[in-house]
Amino acid sequence: MIEPKPGFVSLMKELLGSETSVFFKSIKKPPEKIIRINTLKVSRQELIQRLRKKWKIKETPYKDALIIKSQLFPGELGKAIEHQTGLYYVQDLSSMMPPLALDPHAGEAILDICAAPGSKTTQLAMLMKNKGTIIANDISIGRICALQANLERCGATNVLVSRMKGQTLCKQFVKNKIFFDKILVDAPCSGEGTISSDIHIFEMWNPNMIKRIHNEQKRLCIAALSCLKPNGILIYSTCTYEPEENELIIDFLLKNFNVKLEQFSLPLKTRPGITSWQGKQLNSELKKCHRIYPQDNNTEGFFVAKLRKIK
Repeated sequence: MIEPKPGFVSLMKELLGSETSVFFKSIKKPPEKIIRINTLKVSRQELIQRLRKKWKIKETPYKDALIIKSQLFPGELGKAIEHQTGLYYVQDLSSMMPPLALDPHAGEAILDICAAPGSKTTQLAMLMKNKGTIIANDISIGRICALQANLERCGATNVLVSRMKGQTLCKQFVKNKIFFDKILVDAPCSGEGTISSDIHIFEMWNPNMIKRIHNEQKRLCIAALSCLKPNGILIYSTCTYEPEENELIIDFLLKNFNVKLEQFSLPLKTRPGITSWQGKQLNSELKKCHRIYPQDNNTEGFFVAKLRKIK
């Protein structure tokens, strides 16, 4: 059995206090089998009726997500004809929250700067009903292949795919006077929120890696803000609990850029962002951020913040 490193245990104790044991107990449970209905291809009711003929399903607080309660053989969800034809996407419920926070509308110009493998991109296209434009970018050719396959399978036709370093791409947009209504920065992170799915995250955790990721996350956000329209919305999200990758990034942006945090709600139980860390006082507005913990919803962990660029 792989055990968490002492530093990670200390981190969670500082964040959760007396709840720490509840947290570690919750991440040992196998994650729920959750799918997102792809309403670009099928209605919610039609897919529910279809799936109930072979599986026991349970509805969730988010109307387009379902929990599969039946015992499945390995790979069954991915091999099902409904998945192969893009009627649903296998995705954790917490991962569906950043697109909901972005709240994209038909006709808008959206940048998804770290898009692969496409779970959130296909959800954005669905919420926009394929009307408007999404630029879906990633730097890895392997991940780009997965992104393109998922876009095709899900019928997301309003998406243009690019392969470039995020900062370089944004410089090109600014140079050519291309600006976006909304931007999703689902940043590369240490991935602690996915421990229930991948216990090896425990082995990978180390403070030096987090410092390196922190700097990359800052650079991505700075670049994204440069090509966001005045009054535009930027969603910053990660699947980690680290304040250094979450609130400290947002605190930096609030101090150095003309942005403000927006209040928003999500259909899950969430906790406010922290406003102090390791003796350092942070911006009190950080309480408007959302922290998602596995013990609250039986999901993976996530962090979501909503920034508006002030005119």
